[in-house]
Amino acid sequence: MPVRIARLGTARLKGEGLRVGTVRRPPRGVPKEKFASGNWYDVWLPELSPSEATVKFGQKAQTDADWKVFARRYAKEMSAPTASRLLDLLAVLSRQTDLSVGCYCEDESRCHRSILRALLAERGAKIVS
Repeated sequence: MPVRIARLGTARLKGEGLRVGTVRRPPRGVPKEKFASGNWYDVWLPELSPSEATVKFGQKAQTDADWKVFARRYAKEMSAPTASRLLDLLAVLSRQTDLSVGCYCEDESRCHRSILRALLAERGAKIVS
């Protein structure tokens, strides 16, 4: 019963379970009642998305050094009490039920979900690719 790291808006994989959107904003132009059926997310959890300033910085990251700065900023945001408790919850749930967390970005290696993957693993989450 693992957690998957998913790209929101893509077809769900078999056994993916509940899809959690860790994005700052809902998908543009998609009615709320279509979020789940359109494979966006079942539950929106913007508390696990980077702050607006951090997102903007990450979108402008051109070098590996820039990306490392983004990763540190986001990890620091996720160390705040609310975010940290939510990550703990998802890690525990990953050992008991199927779920997925995700974002819209095409390239996970340059997306906060790559950092989410590491933060969840640090908390003992069971993660599948």
